[in-house]
Amino acid sequence: MEAALVSAATGALKPVLGKLATILGDEYKRFKGVRGEIKSLSSELTAMEAFLLKMSEEEDPDVQDKVWMNEVRELSYDMEDSIDDFMQSVGSEDTKPDGFLEKMKNSLGKMGKMKARRRIGNEIGDLKKQIIEVAERNARYKAHEAFSKAKNTTIDPRALAIFQHASELVGIDEPKAELIKLLTQGVSTQEKIKLVSIVGSGGMGKTTLANQVYEDLKGEFQCQAFISVSRNPEMMNIMRTIFSEVSGKDYANTEAGSIQQLISKIADFLADKRYFVVVDDIWDVDTWHVLKHAFPVKSSGSIIITTTRINDVAESCRSTPFSGDIYCIRPLDMVHSRQLFYTRLFNVEENCPSYLKKVSEHILRKCAGLPLAIIAISGLLANTERTEGPWKQVEDSIGRALQRNPSVEGMMKILSLSYFDLPAHLKSCLLCLSIFPEDSVISKKILIKRWIAERLIHTEAGYSTTYEFGERCFNELINRSLIQPAETNKYGMVKYCRIHDTVLDFIISKSIEENFVTLVGVPSLTVGTRVRRLSLQAGKQKELIVPKGLVLSHVRSLDVFGESVKIPSMDKFRHLRFLDFEGCKQLENHHLKNIDNLFQLRYLSLHGVKKVSNLPEQIGRLWCLEILDLTDTSVYELPASIVNLKRLVHLLVNLYVTLPCGIPKLQALEKLKHVNVYCQSFNFLQEFEQMQSLKVLHLHFEDYYFVEGMDAENESKKTIIATSLTNLGNLLSLTVCDGPEFVRESLCPMPLSLQKLKVLNSSIPHVPNWVGSLINLQKLRLELVRAEQEDLYILGGLPVLHCLILRIDGHEIRNTSLTEELEVTRVIVCGEVGFPCLRIFIFDSQCAVMNLTFAAGAMPLVDDLLIVFNAEETGSPGTSGDFDLGIENLLSLVKIRCVVWGDEDDRVEAAEAAIREAANAHPNRPTLRLD
Repeated sequence: MEAALVSAATGALKPVLGKLATILGDEYKRFKGVRGEIKSLSSELTAMEAFLLKMSEEEDPDVQDKVWMNEVRELSYDMEDSIDDFMQSVGSEDTKPDGFLEKMKNSLGKMGKMKARRRIGNEIGDLKKQIIEVAERNARYKAHEAFSKAKNTTIDPRALAIFQHASELVGIDEPKAELIKLLTQGVSTQEKIKLVSIVGSGGMGKTTLANQVYEDLKGEFQCQAFISVSRNPEMMNIMRTIFSEVSGKDYANTEAGSIQQLISKIADFLADKRYFVVVDDIWDVDTWHVLKHAFPVKSSGSIIITTTRINDVAESCRSTPFSGDIYCIRPLDMVHSRQLFYTRLFNVEENCPSYLKKVSEHILRKCAGLPLAIIAISGLLANTERTEGPWKQVEDSIGRALQRNPSVEGMMKILSLSYFDLPAHLKSCLLCLSIFPEDSVISKKILIKRWIAERLIHTEAGYSTTYEFGERCFNELINRSLIQPAETNKYGMVKYCRIHDTVLDFIISKSIEENFVTLVGVPSLTVGTRVRRLSLQAGKQKELIVPKGLVLSHVRSLDVFGESVKIPSMDKFRHLRFLDFEGCKQLENHHLKNIDNLFQLRYLSLHGVKKVSNLPEQIGRLWCLEILDLTDTSVYELPASIVNLKRLVHLLVNLYVTLPCGIPKLQALEKLKHVNVYCQSFNFLQEFEQMQSLKVLHLHFEDYYFVEGMDAENESKKTIIATSLTNLGNLLSLTVCDGPEFVRESLCPMPLSLQKLKVLNSSIPHVPNWVGSLINLQKLRLELVRAEQEDLYILGGLPVLHCLILRIDGHEIRNTSLTEELEVTRVIVCGEVGFPCLRIFIFDSQCAVMNLTFAAGAMPLVDDLLIVFNAEETGSPGTSGDFDLGIENLLSLVKIRCVVWGDEDDRVEAAEAAIREAANAHPNRPTLRLD
């Protein structure tokens, strides 16, 4: 890893060492009096950093060592802030003044710099004194033998496969049958509704069990709802969600009203209907006493499931007025524990090496049937060398944890073991998730950008960008089951993640222990005065205000969750690096006043903010700003000062924003997204080819308003941007939206440097010939009217293409009259077609005929296949079977995903049967997911 990483283990020691080295460099050679002090301080800090890294791997360090570690970490943050203040006050080299006033200003500036130099000398001395005092207080400051572990840092390229194995529904059949029996016995004859409350500790599988019963039975009821309550519930949102689900209305179309009004609406709607409701994760009796009034007691035949960790809540749920039972969820028995463990690690138990069988059995016994414990440990072992020694170390550590307390605390110790096995940078990445409220669905992109902005990760060898390395970190946290995929796109790619409640509890405790994050608004949490990262989470209170006494001048990141948070003044956050106002409905223009005080700010997101209509001119003074996200905002014009942001790397704007001239001169700018070509001035477009640092570009050609005579102007703009594109020699990724004419032959070639090309809402008849010249293209998404043999030959010739997504629109074919019906011909993919490096192939013909067949030798390296087609429109011209796609000829296939559309059940079932038969007959026995 590069130097200058901030981490939970060492605080800001690495950046401090890097900045002290800068002060020792030529630029600051004027500070002769303190150079010796700086060298001495650097040596001391280097030794301390090494010691902190070793100590961070110990699961249970000595109390005195822990105190010392915390002192050094806090001191490191203060040291970095002091150095940053000094470097800010000294500034760049003096410039030659012109005129009397300029000379006066320059003289005053020199006096300020002299004071700054004296101050840094004094501060360096003070810092060294504090460091020595801290070291002397720690009587055990010596080299410690940290818990050594063999690590296998190789990331499984199919990171999700391990998660899928972990989430196999092991041991569910018996409890599901028991629960269904409790719910359905006597339902048809009793007057009251039937309720069962599932109770058990976190991670026992309560939600999984409730969801399985819900999926099995919900079709038998007129109304259904599955609601997650969580520890800090927003009752208004929960009631609106219940009404939305039972009524079938969109959430946005449900009226807010008062709690009482919503309860009445829900109760009135359900009064004469059979309903099935699951209320998941109830934390207190008072919450249930509000919720229960929404469910009519005499709706005969209706059922409710509640889940909770707390016995008192379960007792309250089942009591009057409902006829209820409590179901105590049990740990997995040994048979199912083995099934979960071995499936996750080896696919089947038989694949476990004999020399690991004994230690595996010992590990399972000590996990005591706790599903989350088994998942956590198997996630740990998945990244551990498969030899007996390292596995024995894991076994011994689990034993120490479980022997102390074999219940919830034992499970937390197991999570602790997984945490302490993480490399230092991944520990910090995981602790970042404690910033988000419970039950959050967290964007992968935002999470990775946070890691980058806070310098928790840097680019490693083998990765072209820091973001790519961030994706590896994200996948490894999934690999270890510390985070879970929450949402994927239609092609199965993870876009959002969530974190299990038990894991969240654990990382919150670690974050508080190490003062990594301060949470305000979360019940029962003590807030310290020294704040490094601040998360404001509005709950039930009318207005959440930052408590008095918090020192905000050293806060490095600020996040706001909830509409009732009072936005604090920006002038209090001098050393802020990361500021996320995404979706903040109460943010207005005046809240951004004094934003130029944030001289260290690297990340600013106003994504989804509607009340901010313009940015202050002072934003141009944020010299360190690297990422500015204005997507889905009301900002349609940027201030001219934006061109002063010389370190700006990513600029994401609203689709209809007008960009000022001069932006192409931002030589650090690598990513520019959502630029509507038709909204830009000719001057801006003509400057575009100057953006030689640009690597990622999203262009839109949406004609958002019709004005007579605009067509010619838009055509001219299209021609200018096409000419500019050919000169962007470093462009790696291009996305084109609503521009079918743009990607045809007449306006391109594209830059040969392209590695990724994505075409959206732009269906074209054929693959353009210029695509075949993109010799560096690794990922391609195209939309075609229909696929033909020549198209596959052009695509197959791309020498390094790794991922291909072809979406067949079929629009022109569908609009063809019956008398002019176009002949559908079979497209054969065989060995001579090419695709020498293709690994992922997605063919989406949902709106058209599926006319693709794989012949012998086709796509020799493809291991991941997704096909989407309409069973009713798909025949088999030239073949003997309707759905014979030749899947068996893809010899490297490991995973098949198939989505079959259609209203005719027999055709859909026949298509699914054919795909299932082909998968079963394949020599690799690939995993199959059918939707």
